[in-house]
Amino acid sequence: MKDLKLCIMGFGAVGQGLAKVVSLKRESIKQDYGVNLKIVSVADSSTSAICEDGLDEDKLINIKEETGKVGNYPEYGSNISGLDVLDACDFDVLMEATPTNIKDAEPARSLTLKAFDMGKDVVTSNKGHLALDFKELMDSAKKNNVLFKFEASVGGTMPIINLAQETLPANDIKSIVGILNGTTNYILSRMTSEGTSYENTLKESQQLGIAETDPTQDVMGIDAACKTVILANALLGIPATYDDVKVKGISEITSEAISLAGKEGYLIKLIAEISPNNLEVSPRLVRKGSVYDINGTLNMANLKTDLSGDVTVMGIGAGSVETAAAMLTDLIHVIREKY
Repeated sequence: MKDLKLCIMGFGAVGQGLAKVVSLKRESIKQDYGVNLKIVSVADSSTSAICEDGLDEDKLINIKEETGKVGNYPEYGSNISGLDVLDACDFDVLMEATPTNIKDAEPARSLTLKAFDMGKDVVTSNKGHLALDFKELMDSAKKNNVLFKFEASVGGTMPIINLAQETLPANDIKSIVGILNGTTNYILSRMTSEGTSYENTLKESQQLGIAETDPTQDVMGIDAACKTVILANALLGIPATYDDVKVKGISEITSEAISLAGKEGYLIKLIAEISPNNLEVSPRLVRKGSVYDINGTLNMANLKTDLSGDVTVMGIGAGSVETAAAMLTDLIHVIREKY
């Protein structure tokens, strides 16, 4: 039985979700692949827990919830942080779940490049380093002969990248048009069904934990624009960065505009378009009853292909366990290919 040693960098909602799904699926992965998943190191922003023999997932989550720091893990807690964690314990795969940073892509960029240079495979849920430095990351992974998987960075549990690369490889993808942000879709859906204002609906979604305390990345279209860049590079081969995307958020959408659209048979949705001629995130009118007529925090994408016509995929666009499930799927791809 091969032990596959995991290093989890970032232990917020997604990192904790990852610990949960590893615990839940360990036995089935043992049975299916002959591999025993072992979390040997976990780090938050300033502390870590490191043990070559493996850490207890439930204990990790409880300590983080109770104390705010994984460094308080009994016996194996430490103040080692950042890049030093990668040197502190031997591991096979870096599970990178630090917060997205669209300004300089740190710490995800440095962690990923260091892991590549160490000959380690990387699975990430992060968008910042992919949106800013996609080519550099891909070139480094290729140079070091390692795998780099990032399904969780686009659409949470919606399987768009793996769908395109694994299920539709015979097709050329001509364009992708979709709803790539669950928070804004929830806000617009509620404004449509309840007739409420943008400001009140945003407050409600924050109280429910759907929108962040600082919702800027979501409501201004930044999150969807990052995902637009990732899909442009990964699926259409467009060498784009964040600055190439035209971005407009939803903060100026009024309940009156939504009502007027509804009377004409339309909805207003935050739509991302990825095509050779246009990289754009903006509010658009979509027909009621079309594939874009989805509610809540769902994400969807319509892929226009040369051989298979239109292929539409939909899934939950956010959530701790849901995003972690996409990371675990990527990890299983690594296991299948290398172990």
